[in-house]
Amino acid sequence: MHAFASVDTEDISTNTSANEAFQEIVRRAVDRRGFLKAGAGLSAALFLAGPLAACASRGRGPESALLGFQGIPAATDDAVAIAPGYTATVLAPWGTPLLTGAPTWKADGSDDAASQAMQVGDNHDGIHFFPMDGRSDEGLLVINHEYTTVENGEYIWLFGRERRKALNPERVAKAMNAHGISILHVTRNAKGKWQVKPRSLYNRRITASTQMKLAGPAAGAAALRTRADPSGRRVLGTFNNCGNGWTPWNTYLACEENFNTYFGSASQSDTRTAAQKRYGIEPGATAYGWEKFAERFDYAREPNECNRYGWIVEIDPFDPKVQPRKRTALGRFKHENAAVTLAADKRVVVYMGDDQRGEYLYKFVSEAAFHPGRYNPDLLDAGRLYVARFDDDEVEGDLMGRGEWIPLDKAANPDLAADIRFANQADVLIHTRLAADAVGATKMDRPEWVAVHPHSGEVYATLTNNDKRTEVNAPNPRKENIYGQIIRWREAGGDAAATAFEWDLFVLAGNPAVYTDRLDPKSGSANITPDNMFNSPDGLAFDQAGRLWIQTDGKYSNRGDYAGQGNNQMLCADPVSKEIRRFLVGPAECEVTGISFTPDSRTLFVNIQHPGENGNSHWPDGGTAIPRSATLVITKDDGGIVGT
Repeated sequence: MHAFASVDTEDISTNTSANEAFQEIVRRAVDRRGFLKAGAGLSAALFLAGPLAACASRGRGPESALLGFQGIPAATDDAVAIAPGYTATVLAPWGTPLLTGAPTWKADGSDDAASQAMQVGDNHDGIHFFPMDGRSDEGLLVINHEYTTVENGEYIWLFGRERRKALNPERVAKAMNAHGISILHVTRNAKGKWQVKPRSLYNRRITASTQMKLAGPAAGAAALRTRADPSGRRVLGTFNNCGNGWTPWNTYLACEENFNTYFGSASQSDTRTAAQKRYGIEPGATAYGWEKFAERFDYAREPNECNRYGWIVEIDPFDPKVQPRKRTALGRFKHENAAVTLAADKRVVVYMGDDQRGEYLYKFVSEAAFHPGRYNPDLLDAGRLYVARFDDDEVEGDLMGRGEWIPLDKAANPDLAADIRFANQADVLIHTRLAADAVGATKMDRPEWVAVHPHSGEVYATLTNNDKRTEVNAPNPRKENIYGQIIRWREAGGDAAATAFEWDLFVLAGNPAVYTDRLDPKSGSANITPDNMFNSPDGLAFDQAGRLWIQTDGKYSNRGDYAGQGNNQMLCADPVSKEIRRFLVGPAECEVTGISFTPDSRTLFVNIQHPGENGNSHWPDGGTAIPRSATLVITKDDGGIVGT
């Protein structure tokens, strides 16, 4: 996710449907079973005492800990803090020369648009390491560049000392080139240092102006056609790419999130459609100002252009000749990330969250199966999209309820078949939010990243916060869910393609340093202590051993409700014991996001986004330097596996 300095659009709900909120479902489950009373949380064994517990402890003995590092305290320094025995080094900050002939980045941020198109983009987010021939010392590092920091219509840091000047086509072009994706050919030298390989043919920039294709069931639909593209099959660029995914056939999935903030209009009348309002497009000018110089971003002049964003973009990092493809079968909404796994019959399953208050969790199941060793170019173009409904039905044991995956398919769902707003399946996919409203999906507290356990297949998702809720609920029984939580579910029969599941809560974030009475819901669940407390869980990923890595993008004031929580951080959890330890703390005013390991699990790549977003950081260069987003390369000093 990202936020402007003045407003965080993810906190402004556009969901006016009467669909039930997840917190009400949890409240009923709590009332029935008495969970979470006295802030006790769920028992450690109730959800994962079966196959996952066996997998997680295999080879380590029943009493051995999955977490081998020493947790660290919260911090507020303008620096990276990391667990003892580990080292974090900086790689490829914003502006790093990438393509052959790229100029050295100017320290005042005054590079022009042409230079930015050849340099690493701004605000690093999702990331994945693609090994060369299975190696752990060489590969392609693919990085999302979510946005450029803006405040009151001015680009902060992007134009250095000239930032007070008015926008013009050159400035807008530079901003477009700072968005998108960077593909870096990286190697580790004999001394263990990672670096970008210069003049590699694999090094590549994808920006907001890169030619790509619309693919899948919605491609060519009337709502995707524009004057520049009457076919509805070609589109320029991708932007606001938040989290990411990776496919078994070795492609990268970039997730378009807050695309709505780029579309505005100089028109004095409000011409927005109901669908545009549902997706959060606001009347008038945008903070970015692209609509002033690129007509396609003016929704009054080109009303269908916004429908061409909010998709998942598949990229082949190893073949620059293959145009990126927006996979419309996966639905259009504010995609946070894409967690890919395989069903029992080897069909591809993609779990996805829509990052805005009151939005939904989704999954896609492909029509065809994945075949290792074959070329699988279009598996994501045909299949069925589902949205989640959570129920509080009584479940044997201590789980909190059941759930159902509702098909978003006009031919298979009577609610959609009878809805005249959707003439065909393309309309369902282009207006996924409206379709999910219509079938009674469960409103969630800002779904962020989803992660699938590598052994059990159980699924975890971060619900980062919802500080606008006023009713009393109970996974937080608190009126304002300012801290967030992580939910998890097990698909029926352990099959990712199942349409039923059982669910519970893994952690209820809170602040026991401020709310010391465990009866107070703001203290959090029992696995939250003064030593590991955090707020707004966001990034989420499992490593090969089954450790759950948690990254935060929340409040860093270190005052009031957030006293003692310090800067944003990365923690690690044992899914069986539910123990959580703080592993890393980022520099001032940053978000910690994106995570990827080398095949040997001895190098971990993590991104630091928007350090000093309010002007109070000089990381990573120090002194009086402009702060820059960058990738951290994390290794264990003894060369061991990260997390042990």
